[in-house]
Amino acid sequence: MPAEESVPAQGSVHTPRDRQARLATFAVFFVQGLTFATLLTQVAALQKKHGLTDGELTILLLVVPVIAGAGSVLAGAAASRWGSRLILRVVQPLACAAVVLAGLAPDVPLLVAANVLFGLALGGVDAGMNMQGVAVEREYGRAVLTGFHALWSAAAVVGSLWASTAATLGLGLPATFAIALAPAAALSLLASLWLYRPEEEHRAPAGRTENAGAAGPARVAWRPIIPLCLAMAFLYVGDSSISNFGTVFMDKVVHASAGVIPLALGAYQLTTFLVRVGGDFAVRRWGPAAIVRAGGSVATLGFVAIVAAPTVPPAIAGFALTGIGLSVVAPQSFSAAGRLDPAGTGVAIARVNMFNYVGFIAGAALVGGIADAYGFRVAFAAPLVLAAAIILLARGFQPRTTEPATAGAPLTP
Repeated sequence: MPAEESVPAQGSVHTPRDRQARLATFAVFFVQGLTFATLLTQVAALQKKHGLTDGELTILLLVVPVIAGAGSVLAGAAASRWGSRLILRVVQPLACAAVVLAGLAPDVPLLVAANVLFGLALGGVDAGMNMQGVAVEREYGRAVLTGFHALWSAAAVVGSLWASTAATLGLGLPATFAIALAPAAALSLLASLWLYRPEEEHRAPAGRTENAGAAGPARVAWRPIIPLCLAMAFLYVGDSSISNFGTVFMDKVVHASAGVIPLALGAYQLTTFLVRVGGDFAVRRWGPAAIVRAGGSVATLGFVAIVAAPTVPPAIAGFALTGIGLSVVAPQSFSAAGRLDPAGTGVAIARVNMFNYVGFIAGAALVGGIADAYGFRVAFAAPLVLAAAIILLARGFQPRTTEPATAGAPLTP
């Protein structure tokens, strides 16, 4: 597909204001990646501090994506009225504060409360930052969203390195969290001053007159969004299986040594980051549908390699391949959702984002349940099948815009 067809060029001439908003959006993505990794790298420490069993820890971890789904729905409804800048200004510092509170929590009830607060803020930030990213992409008139996700991945690596450094220094959880996230919260607040304002973010679709907007914002139909939602869910089933059970697979199935076990997740994260760095260039060259189709194919091959791996090297290669394939799906899902919401209400993005958490929860339950019954080699066949399904869903990523849906179509997610 020619590069000029990959993203509709509604605003191909960007201005200094657009560059300012782009830098601010980069900052928001960086803070979110850092916040997420800072918490997740300390899960074992939190378990030890509060004496949680594995079952209790699993329940505690599942609280976050469940509540995050609700946060995404609320963010979509609020952003359609007040814009995503206000959402981010409020909830991103709240997410940073919730992680610090988790470190300070003296008992399990307060830890649960901090997790609920984090989940609610996480959903709001995930939705809001992608709304800003799609608005930037619209004004640039070319694919730029994958670059934001690449910085998220880089920030997650920074968070992991900080966790290692803090452990070496013997810092406690409150200090580990506060040293990283107090500056992050300040950066988020500063960046929010440069994000697109509601009148910049909510642009009327081409062909609508100014008076037409008085009847209310354009409605967003569910039907064209469903392939994007499914692709997002299937992506996160795969991501969840690797994040939650990749190290277990390396230990119990291919019997890797303690020093080699972490290399599987490391290979997955590294290839995810590297592909996202160049992802926007690939989308401009071949178009989002082709990139998602290729990503689904590579991810499928990766899971085939994992399931069939007789030894450690093929297993690590399989995890690396899944990172290459799955890395492109999320940013292109948000980008396509933005094109299906030409008024920029953010509703379509919030809907797609909600399936991020659906997939994460389903992946943990599906792979964990199958593994208990049949072992982890068979369990990893489940995300294999769903990765292959992304190939079939890629057609839904073809660039297009929609007419406003009928008056009866719901506006909120």
